[in-house]
Amino acid sequence: MSKTEKAEEFEELRPLLFSIAYRILGSVGEAEDAVQETWLRFDGSATRPASAKAFLSATVTRISIDVLRSARVRREEYMGPWFPEPLLNDPYQDPARAVELADSVSMAALLLLERLSPLERAVFVLREVFGFGFDEVAAAVGRSEAACRQLLVRARRHMEAGRPRFAADRQERQELATRFFDALREGDVTGLRELLAADVSFAGDGGGRAPQLARAVIGAANVARLLGSLLPLMARVDVTFERHEVNGQPGAIFRDRDGKVLHSLVLDVLDGKIQTIRSVINPDKLGHIGPVADVWAVHRAVQQARRSTR
Repeated sequence: MSKTEKAEEFEELRPLLFSIAYRILGSVGEAEDAVQETWLRFDGSATRPASAKAFLSATVTRISIDVLRSARVRREEYMGPWFPEPLLNDPYQDPARAVELADSVSMAALLLLERLSPLERAVFVLREVFGFGFDEVAAAVGRSEAACRQLLVRARRHMEAGRPRFAADRQERQELATRFFDALREGDVTGLRELLAADVSFAGDGGGRAPQLARAVIGAANVARLLGSLLPLMARVDVTFERHEVNGQPGAIFRDRDGKVLHSLVLDVLDGKIQTIRSVINPDKLGHIGPVADVWAVHRAVQQARRSTR
């Protein structure tokens, strides 16, 4: 097998490998690094595996498990809430598993996966999301098939305990999101409040690298008032936003006056209302989207605009 043939085979499977790694790690950068390390091991292998897909999937899974184990320590020490890095486009598509793929990449699902041990998470991702056989899962995580079945039972239990009882269909989500972003653009506090669940929460992930709220803001009136007052001030310093799906959910990317990425926003829609709003503002988590803005400079400009309106 020539190096060119090996590279072509790897590139064909790259979207799958990235999607596995991202769901295990919740990080675009770490997933890309895991995929690159998988290529190096594949390229350095002297023998041709019987199945490149099985070999590469197992390799990227084992690498991701090792990375996740070390990342757990950093996440426990993380300043403020930790959210996955926003993913704008999932490169892997499989019509036969479209529902599983879409559900598993949402912010809510990825945060539920954080409850699992690294092995439980890997087994759940390979089996439930991508439909690998138990023999393939066992080979990937280095456990027996019986052990993998037990790991999956525990993972399912944790995941089901945290899932919402009522999920919105795609059209409902998009219609509600359109109304939300229209109200947001206008600073319409009343309009925003009507779209929010009574116990809605709004939280941001700054990781100590960006200004963020001291704690999550809870309640429709509080969240509507905060957003309705903040967005007009941001508009005064030329902050704009563009609608975009974020992790398969309705969201937006905010940019400064130079078009640089300021933060992402994603909505969880349940039972006809917006239940959760999450913002990733940590610049370390946004570089894969594009050049990152100086968030502190924008923050200072917003504060100055606020003072000038008093």
